Amino acid sequence: MVGIVSYGGYIPRLRLSRMSIFQNMGWFAPAIIMVAQGERSFCNWDEDSVSMAVEASRDCLKGLDKSKVDAHYLCSTTLPFSDRLCAGIAKTALNLRDDVLTEDFTNSLRCGTSALLTAFDVVKAGGKRQVLVTASDKREAKAGYFYEMWFGDGAASVLVGDTDVIAEFVGGYSVSYDFIDHYRGSDRKYDYMWEERWVRDEGYSKIIPEAVNGLFKKLSITIKDVDTLVFPCFFKTEHRNIARALGATADKVVDNLHEVCGETGAAHPLVMLAYALDQAKPGDRILLAGFGQGCDALYFKVTENISKLLRRRGVKGSLENKKTTDNYLKFLKFRDLLQTEMGIRAEAPTQTAMTVLWRRRKMLLGLVGGKCRKCGTAQFPAMRICVNPDCRAVDSQDEWEFSSQQAFIKSFTGDLLSVSVDPPAVYGMIQFEGGGRLYADFTDCELGDVSVGQPVTLSFRRRYMDKERGFTGYFWKAVPVQGWTPPKEEQKIRFDGRVAIVTGAGGGLG
Repeated sequence: MVGIVSYGGYIPRLRLSRMSIFQNMGWFAPAIIMVAQGERSFCNWDEDSVSMAVEASRDCLKGLDKSKVDAHYLCSTTLPFSDRLCAGIAKTALNLRDDVLTEDFTNSLRCGTSALLTAFDVVKAGGKRQVLVTASDKREAKAGYFYEMWFGDGAASVLVGDTDVIAEFVGGYSVSYDFIDHYRGSDRKYDYMWEERWVRDEGYSKIIPEAVNGLFKKLSITIKDVDTLVFPCFFKTEHRNIARALGATADKVVDNLHEVCGETGAAHPLVMLAYALDQAKPGDRILLAGFGQGCDALYFKVTENISKLLRRRGVKGSLENKKTTDNYLKFLKFRDLLQTEMGIRAEAPTQTAMTVLWRRRKMLLGLVGGKCRKCGTAQFPAMRICVNPDCRAVDSQDEWEFSSQQAFIKSFTGDLLSVSVDPPAVYGMIQFEGGGRLYADFTDCELGDVSVGQPVTLSFRRRYMDKERGFTGYFWKAVPVQGWTPPKEEQKIRFDGRVAIVTGAGGGLG
């Protein structure tokens, strides 16, 4: 049996109230009030399609033996490199085997479902046992535009295999057309859009039903054999009309998620699928469609194994873990749509030494340190000599992944002098529970929400952008766990009636 073995999802924590877009840009584009309901997801300044893909993939592989993964397909229309294998970046961050096949699928919003079909064919043929398919998109739109409202950022991941299948793949059907409702030239930042009724009336409403009906005919089934219908369409009314035309009742149709995150581009079919699997029961029959220069339609039957799958964050968990803002200017700055003065410190060179990146790739991208075979001491970075003063063994360290280890904050600071898109820059020392420490940047938090002893998780993020050379550098950052309550202290040191003397320019306290 070939099908889905596991799944995962990632929606950035930040949400922008769509009404705030209208409040700031309604004077210029009053018509956008028509789609100003709910909120859209958006990346923090240090997130992009690759970092979201890594987080969704980590969620998908939770509790599984990732050494069994034979291939990784990364699907996106907004990859940060035109000539660098982004699936290779993700593979290194995930610490997959070196002898896996990695490939980028791009240039179409249905590249996620197309890669999924390819993965099923490869596993069926016996060439690979497990294929990880991850779709991620961070689509850009100009300010004060309908698409700024419709779009959202997100990623989803699906592991395809032939054992412990949670959703059996029954069959698929595809149609391909050079139907252009939008496009983006190789030298352009934004999509060029044709008018909305074109994609609505000639695209969604005709091409999706054609593919779905083609699948019905191929498998000799009808809409009565479908319990859950999943397909993208950012027009809420048309989404309902297409489902009705296919004969599906409202209770069978998965919401298009417009009010809670927006249309996540190439990731959206898989995001909606992951959302449906979060709520699926054994025996459910799911039909998935992906639209873009044609349409892919896939049919699944959920198995008993879904009840055995280790609980994961998924899309539903990501949607619940949110922080909504109405700060539209912050949204623009995080998207690099607002030019601000960053100060002379921002002029520091950011060129990446490719030689160092290659030699230290596991440490920098995979957060791999060492663990002593003799005494069990973990350390980051790995060195030839064990840091345990009672051991000091030489060449005794095995590779140890710190990205999946539990950690907590030892110390932290908020720095208003450091260059930061979201000041103050928050960073500090974190202690791993299994041993090892890391001086790390903190992200997805505010200074007032950070405490010593607070648990953190590690997240793969964009560390810097070398705009002069077009290079993106990645590393791992600490994400303080929200909702944590510090334990009551037995005795507090008080400073009532005392004086703090500040010496020098940021010289400290004396």
